[in-house]
Amino acid sequence: MSTVQSVERAFSVLQCLAGGPAGVSEIAERTALPKSTVSRLLGTLVELGAVEQSEALGVYGLGELMIELSASASPGRNLVSLARPHLVELVEQIDEAAGLGVLDGHKVYYLDQVDGDHEVQVRDWTGESVDAHVVSSGLVLMAYAPNDVRADFLSGPFEAWTDNSVTDRALVAHRLDEIKRAGFAWVYEEMSEGLNSVAAPIVNPAGMVIGAVHAHGPSYRFPAPGAAASVAASVVEAAQRVSDRLAGRHRPGSSS
Repeated sequence: MSTVQSVERAFSVLQCLAGGPAGVSEIAERTALPKSTVSRLLGTLVELGAVEQSEALGVYGLGELMIELSASASPGRNLVSLARPHLVELVEQIDEAAGLGVLDGHKVYYLDQVDGDHEVQVRDWTGESVDAHVVSSGLVLMAYAPNDVRADFLSGPFEAWTDNSVTDRALVAHRLDEIKRAGFAWVYEEMSEGLNSVAAPIVNPAGMVIGAVHAHGPSYRFPAPGAAASVAASVVEAAQRVSDRLAGRHRPGSSS
């Protein structure tokens, strides 16, 4: 195989993984390359740090080197590439959809979502914005926001999306304090009837909360009776893994 051809094929593999983690067979199918070639290229890319393998899930994803090289790209795109393997792992753990959001004024902008295997799925909100006070990720982001951002947010007014939406300013302020103490937020049918969600913060190396990992599902099954605490713990753990990756740390037993 010529050097040029090897480089072209390596880039094909990297381009494939830019869409999310995948196994050898899936990569081979999407790149139209033999499995043996894909396996060999992945081995080299892993050694270089351009690709990382999740042994628990049997898939490959973009590695630390590619994240560093993409530093000139928009922060949102960087965060999606870095967080997606951990969203995939979270979905495997809780069997519900998981996503990634960032603050956009007084709203949350959804950057990404990974769905579970249920026949009944929740809507994919990727690329859309929602009022921060009615969603778990928005409340988490506002709970950890700088004082001036939080004060401006609390000046309201707050629109009621459902009968369960909390719109009283004092109650919202108290809620943000409680969320900051707990480290996560649950929301029960406040944005949409029949939809519950839980979120936890992503922290950058400077100690600033820059995003949130959330999980959501139909209220009739999410969370399952008695499972709210364990689901919240899984979401907190996933957000912490993303935070660790931002800081260049790798935690044993987590996705690469």
